[in-house]
This record gives sequence, structure tokens and C-alpha cells, in this order.
Amino acid sequence: MEYAKNLTTKYDVDVLIAGGGPAGIAAGIAAARDNKSVLLIEQYGCLGGMGTTGMVPEFMCFDDGINLLAGGIGGEVKKALFGDEIAYKCYNASVEKVKSLYDRMVIESGVKLLLFTKIVDVVVKDKKIEYAIVSSRSGMYAIKAKAFIDCTGDGDLSVLAGASYEFGDEDGTTMPATLCSFWSGIDFEKRTQPDGFKVGDAYLNGVLSQLDLCLPGIKMVDERSGVGGGNVGHTYSVNDLDEEALTAAMLKSREIVSEYVRYYREYVPGCENANLCFTAPILGVRESRRIVCDYMMNHMDYVNRAVFEDEIGRYNYPVDIHPKSPDVESIEQFAKDTALKYQNGESYGISLTILVKDFTHKFF
Repeated sequence: MEYAKNLTTKYDVDVLIAGGGPAGIAAGIAAARDNKSVLLIEQYGCLGGMGTTGMVPEFMCFDDGINLLAGGIGGEVKKALFGDEIAYKCYNASVEKVKSLYDRMVIESGVKLLLFTKIVDVVVKDKKIEYAIVSSRSGMYAIKAKAFIDCTGDGDLSVLAGASYEFGDEDGTTMPATLCSFWSGIDFEKRTQPDGFKVGDAYLNGVLSQLDLCLPGIKMVDERSGVGGGNVGHTYSVNDLDEEALTAAMLKSREIVSEYVRYYREYVPGCENANLCFTAPILGVRESRRIVCDYMMNHMDYVNRAVFEDEIGRYNYPVDIHPKSPDVESIEQFAKDTALKYQNGESYGISLTILVKDFTHKFF
């Protein structure tokens, strides 16, 4: 069928950012502080992406044990939530506290924020985006901008504009997804063993329907109330580019998480009174499209502690490619990858060219 519709251009701004996760938040604030008119659109009801809507229970490291690596706006977030501490570790925070911080930072910067607004198409002329078409509660309309920034996490804006991308491995298989959750009733002082130390026994006893030897577990959010954020269970072979596959994965993930209630109560000390409070409204997808840019970072950049002339940042967290299947070979490869940890003070560079295509102007 053919479908045509006359649309109103509702906004005309310097910068339109699609996606209100950490990347979109930082891009919006930075542009606004540079005196640009900025419109930030987010399809859900809060900022923060997977860290809030997806309920991912923790922030990865902000530093290398000696140097603060998350400078700029990332450093501001770290300071506001966790202070000035330099310690190579992961941090857990209240989802509501994170939401409030992001709200305040974005609004105070002067960014125009629209929630419940999703990009559905673009108009391209001479290889340049002229308009973004969005769907919102007031209907569909166009947004004109001088610059468009894709922070959707799935590369939606880029692909609509014609960008090429990679997906999964050579067979199209992606990393597994996890439906994150919140739990209560946990005595964290008594939980002295890794969460997954009895997974094999539970599987053999029929408590768990899937043998999952890679279990990040429940991370403490508030010790006094026994509240924790759950990164529990994997759903394999998820294609988040297909709504039928994603629906099936979401339903399967809820089944998987519910099985762990009995596992924690019967097998993990300190979790005898564990209660699954709720699961996230969106699936924690670890791998979607990888937009093909001028440079594609790879495993050897981590191994070689890569340095680039056009670095926009540095980082040091281990290679964290979750097993694509629950077999022993995949688990062993995951253990091998994550064992490649840096010493304090070590990091690898991140090149500007991993974010752009056909980039010619140099900043060095």
C-alpha cells in the first residue's frame, strides 16, 4: 500500500537528539551549554535509558583506580551520585535518585525535553537529514534541525537515514538479553557466596529450566531495607529488530526471572526471604545494531591498550561479551575475556571516528 500524510513542522532547532539515555543526556547538555537550541526526544516516560527504565542495577567504573576517566558531564553525574571517591569499582544507586538527577541536569541546561516521543522516519536530501518525523501523543509531526544526533541505542535514526550496520556475529547471533528486576528481603551480610554458586544443583533438581552458569546476580541498592537490583538470567538469541521476536523474548524472560525466586530462597544464604518486587518494562538488550563508522573498535584495541590521536575518552572495563549460548565452550570464552583485566592506572583510548562516517575535519 501507499500512504501519504501532510505533517506540520512543529519545531525548528539547532540540534535534535533522539534518545534520552546517558549518551543523549550528555549530548544535549553539552550542546545547550554551547548556546545551541536543543530538542531531546525520548520514547519512554523518563530519562536514563537502560539504567532507569531498564532497571540495570549498577554503574560501571568511573575511574582506573588512579585517574577519573569519566570527565565532563559523566564526571558531574558521578560526583552528584557518589562523591569524589577514586576507587576502581562499580556503583549501585537508587533508580529514582538517578531519574531526578537527570531531570534536573537536563532542564537546568536549557534543553527542551519531550518524553513519550519516538522517531519513526527521516527526510533526507543530498545525503543530509532535513527533517525527523516523530510519533507522539499529539500525533505525528516533523522536526527540522541543523544537526541530528542518534542516541537511540539501536541506531534507529542512523538506519532511517541510510547508514549501514552490523548485527550479531557471523551467524547473526547476538549476546543474550536479561530482564532486570528489583528485589527485597535480602540480608546482604549473610550472602557470602557468588549468586550463581548453586545454579548447577538447582538445574539438576528442576528448579531452573535453563542451565545458566553466567549469573551476575542481585546487586545491593539499599542494605538497610534489603533492596537489590537483579541482573538475573539470560534470554538467548534475541533479535530486538523484530517485534514478534522481541515480544517472545520478553515473555520468556519473565518466566526465567520468576524461577529465580525459588532458587534464591532455597540455595543462596541470606536470600531466604527474597521477594521479587517487579521486573523492568523493557528488556535489557546487550547487543543491537552496530552502525558502521570510519573505525570499528575491536578486541585487540583493548588488548593493546590502544591510543588514538583524536581520543574523546578513555576506559578500562574488561571485555564483557556475554556467552551467546549456555554451553561450556561459550562460558569458558566469557571467563577468558573477562580475565583480561588492567592494572590500576591503565586504560584504552576511544577514537572520535567510532562515532562518525566520512569524517574529514580533524580536531588535532
